[in-house]
Amino acid sequence: MQYPVSPKMGQSRLRRFRLFSPILAGATLRERLIACFGALLGIGLTGVISGYLFGQGPHLPLIVAPMGASAVLLFAVPASPLAQPWSIIGGNTISAMMGIVAAYFIRDPIIATGVGVSLAIGAMSFTRSLHPPGGAAALTAVLGGPVVAGWGFLFPFVPVALNSCILVGLGLLFHKLSKRNYPHVVPKPAENTHQTVDLPSAVRVGFREEDVDAALEALDETFDIDRADLGRLLQQVELQAAIRSNGKISCADIMSRDVIAIGEMSEPNAARHLLLKHNIRTLPVRDPEGRLVGTVGLRELFASGDTIAHAISKPAVARASDAALSLLPVLTDGRTHAVIIVDDDHRILGLISQTDLLSAVARLLPSDGEAIAAVA
Repeated sequence: MQYPVSPKMGQSRLRRFRLFSPILAGATLRERLIACFGALLGIGLTGVISGYLFGQGPHLPLIVAPMGASAVLLFAVPASPLAQPWSIIGGNTISAMMGIVAAYFIRDPIIATGVGVSLAIGAMSFTRSLHPPGGAAALTAVLGGPVVAGWGFLFPFVPVALNSCILVGLGLLFHKLSKRNYPHVVPKPAENTHQTVDLPSAVRVGFREEDVDAALEALDETFDIDRADLGRLLQQVELQAAIRSNGKISCADIMSRDVIAIGEMSEPNAARHLLLKHNIRTLPVRDPEGRLVGTVGLRELFASGDTIAHAISKPAVARASDAALSLLPVLTDGRTHAVIIVDDDHRILGLISQTDLLSAVARLLPSDGEAIAAVA
């Protein structure tokens, strides 16, 4: 007798035979292919440029081996704190210098290698330039042979620092063209836009920075992720869990459909009249074809002008099929009062205000009876 295979079991078996299974959080096959292409260009052009600047020959290696490891970090995990420009340039250069110092004072190569790598880790830690390939740079400086010995204390600068600077420069260009965030900049934390001492509303409930610090101290481990990135990740996890639990409520379910809007060439007085008459804080602005071009509020209309074109702000938009709770970060940032719901042609379908979302969230809260039953 044959039993049907459940979809979950089938998916589990397929995962075992997948050609590519990411080992890093967020890694995809597309990202790895981009990394391969980036490393191809980065390492290849670094060698070509170094050779063009200083010539070729046994007296000077075009590119040192640690650059290969640096390229893995630079192109495969550009968000890592260990892959930032100063980490690559400073880590490789400082580590190579530590290796040269160890080789100069210690004649036994075995002891010199241990001392060199040890000094490299300490120096990189104190200079905030920790970079794993730096250990290889220190070993290369100790065991590099007559070529490295011939350059002596210049070796950390030519070719190590030279290679590192060229590689980072190419990485900056590559990531900019591929629209990646590099150097990795963590968005600023939420601020209280009312300029009071209170915490921003988005962080008054839930975990705080001190909770992240306490958790890291309790785990007593080092993770290859920026502390601020870790906090952002945890906040996004909380949001995704809320969306998953209440994902049936879409923007289309709670949006206002009779949207008050105004043309982009209208006079400021007309915009003020609509804002006050309808008691709203955000007024969508559309072009002659009915497409959304932005929003205006009373604050933006303080500036003088014949039309409202000078006062238009970038709108916060969403799709009708989006989960309503996905708008929580936008509508609690202290600046945005409404999200405009648009179609594929950017035409206005509806509007969700902070009040609309608050009413939807209130409906999700359990009643007293449900709360008592849950506790029981």
